[in-house]
Amino acid sequence: MEQLKGFNPVFNSKIMKVLTLDDFDLKDKTVFLRVDMNCPIDPDTMEISGTKRIEEAIETIKSLGEAKLVVGSHQGRVGNTDYTGMDKHAKVLEKLMGKKIRYVEDVIGVAAQNEIKNLKGGEILLLDNLRLCAEENYEFSPEDAANTIMVKRLSKLIDLFVLDSFPSAHRSHPSIVGFPHVLPACAGRIVEREVRNLDEIMTVAKAPHVIVLGGSKVPDRLEAIKLLIQNGRADHVLLTGLIGNVFLRAQARIRYPLGIKKEEEVVAKAHALIGEYPDVFSTPVDIAIDKDGERVEMDVRELGAGDKIYDLGPKTIEYYSKLIAGAGTVFISGPAGFFEKENFSYGTKELLSAVANSMATTIVSGGHLTSALKKYGLAEKIDHISTAGGALVLYLTGEKLPMIKALEDAANKYRSK
Repeated sequence: MEQLKGFNPVFNSKIMKVLTLDDFDLKDKTVFLRVDMNCPIDPDTMEISGTKRIEEAIETIKSLGEAKLVVGSHQGRVGNTDYTGMDKHAKVLEKLMGKKIRYVEDVIGVAAQNEIKNLKGGEILLLDNLRLCAEENYEFSPEDAANTIMVKRLSKLIDLFVLDSFPSAHRSHPSIVGFPHVLPACAGRIVEREVRNLDEIMTVAKAPHVIVLGGSKVPDRLEAIKLLIQNGRADHVLLTGLIGNVFLRAQARIRYPLGIKKEEEVVAKAHALIGEYPDVFSTPVDIAIDKDGERVEMDVRELGAGDKIYDLGPKTIEYYSKLIAGAGTVFISGPAGFFEKENFSYGTKELLSAVANSMATTIVSGGHLTSALKKYGLAEKIDHISTAGGALVLYLTGEKLPMIKALEDAANKYRSK
C-alpha cells in the first residue's frame, strides 16, 4: 500500500475531510481514475455534441502524468439512445491531450486486465463504458460494492483509486463506493474544487431561492425537491422538461399517459408535493411540439394524445423570467426541452439568458446546460457552473453524498493505519 506524504488535506469544507492527489507520490504507480465523461450524444448522428466533461477531466489526468493511468467512465443508461461505447471519447481525449490514448473495448475481462498490466509510467488507458458491466447499473452498500466482480478483479491491479466524478457523487455504484472500501482513495481536482466552491457560494446565498428544474431523471428530482423546500432552498420551483410534464399530468392538464417508467407512481408523488406545497410550484402554460419536423407552439390545454412536448413556449418563458429576475439565488438544472435540435433550443437559451442577466447568486448544473452555456456565450455571467446534475441538487439539500462518504471513510481508514 502506497505511503502518504502526510495527512494534510488541501481543503477543509464543512462536510468533507479527504485525501487529495497531493498526499501521494504516484510515479510509476497504477492509478484508477473514475471520471464522468458522460457527454450529450446527437441522436441523429450518434456523435458527441458537447465535450465539456471530457475537457474537465484533463486537469486531473495531467496531475497523474507520471502514473500508469487507467481511466473509467460511464456513458448514458442502458436502453437509452446515448448508451454507447467510449471509442469516440478516446479520440476526443487524445485530441485534447495531444497525446496517445490507449483504448480497450472491455471493462473487467482478460483484455482489460492485460492492458492494465502492460501499462508503463506516463501511459493512459481508457476502459470501455463501465455500465457494460451489469453490476455498475445497480446501487450497493460499500461492503457489497466491494464484493462485486468489477472491484474484486480490478482492485488487484490498482495501487490507488481517484474519484473525480462529481456528477455521479449521488450514486452508490461499485466504481464509486466499492473501490474506496478496499483501496487507498482520494479526490481528484474536480471534486476538490466543486466542494470548496459550493461551500463558499452557499455561505452568501440569499432568499428568495428560485429552483429551475428540467431534464429527464424524474425520480431523482422528486426526492430532492421536497428536501430543498424543507431546508429553505426552494421558495419557487419552476418546472420544465419531462419533470414539468409529470407535474402537468398530476394537475390533469395533460390527460394522456407520458409513456415513462413507473409513471403512475411518479405522477402520484408529484400530486402529493403540489398538495403539500401548493404555492411553490410553477408549470408551463404554453409549449412547443414537433409536427412533421416543424416547431408548433400551443397552449397546454390544446395538447392532443399524440403530441410530444419538445420545448417551452414564450408565455411560460416570460413568467419564469420574471420570477428569476426577482430572485436572491437561482439554481437551474436540466434543459427545458430537446435543445439539441435547433427548433427546440428556444426555452433552454432564454432561461439561461434570464439566469445570466439576473442580479442573483447563480448556479448552473448539469452537463447539458454547461454545454449550452458555452454555446450561447453566457458562461462568464454565472457564479458557479457544475457539470453535475442530480448530485448537485442533492448536495444543496444538505444530504451526504455516497461518493463524499466513501472518500471520508477511506481517508479515516487510511489515516488510522
